[in-house]
Amino acid sequence: MASRLQQIEGHESVLLRVTHSNLKSFSADVRFPLQMSVESVKDKLWRKCGTSVNSMSLELYDDTNTKVAALTDNSRSLGFYSPLQGYRLHVIDLDPSSVTSGGWLEDTSLVEKYTISEEEYRKRDGTFRKFKEKVLSQNPSAVENKLSINYMEDLCSNIKVGDRCEVDPGAKRGVVKYVGQAESIAPGFWVGIQYDEPLGKHNGIVKRVRYFECPPLHGAMVRPDKVKVGDYPERDPFEEDEI
Repeated sequence: MASRLQQIEGHESVLLRVTHSNLKSFSADVRFPLQMSVESVKDKLWRKCGTSVNSMSLELYDDTNTKVAALTDNSRSLGFYSPLQGYRLHVIDLDPSSVTSGGWLEDTSLVEKYTISEEEYRKRDGTFRKFKEKVLSQNPSAVENKLSINYMEDLCSNIKVGDRCEVDPGAKRGVVKYVGQAESIAPGFWVGIQYDEPLGKHNGIVKRVRYFECPPLHGAMVRPDKVKVGDYPERDPFEEDEI
């Protein structure tokens, strides 16, 4: 125990792997200040996984997957429970009606989708199909002006999987998870991003093709001209409130 306390005292923050009881595919490395209260830890995790602070229970596991502690006292600091680098912080959602329950955040087949018959779609004005037909009728050669399979390949030369990045518009931050072609989307080169916050559109699967793995609503596929790589650390939402 003494060596553990010494290691904690030597660090101002700790990087923990976060998992969730309802979101089986959710897993994220999150850095926490050791002086942060358990209640503030829960608030930070609420922003990432959707479980409310009042419905959240936390358990700490070591690198052998042995339970170390239950973080039951919201007023205690995280450091009180002696977390070390690489430990796992498990979120348990106690609310049966929680937004994370039922699996619909991970299994889109459970979500009711809007459908329209082919006949009804043909009757509608202002659809993409009507626009495309109008363009082709006015300029038949437009169908031949397709993007090259190497479109924007040159912009990917300095982008590597694992790079920290910032994506425009919005200066959204995350990590590069994929670089290459994505035929299911469009010709040319694409960059797969796992955002630090749930600002994406998917979990790495686009049109039934998995390009990378990430938590739900953290994934995005963008063109390389929208990506800047470099020293873009994860933003701490609590820093924005400081004066």
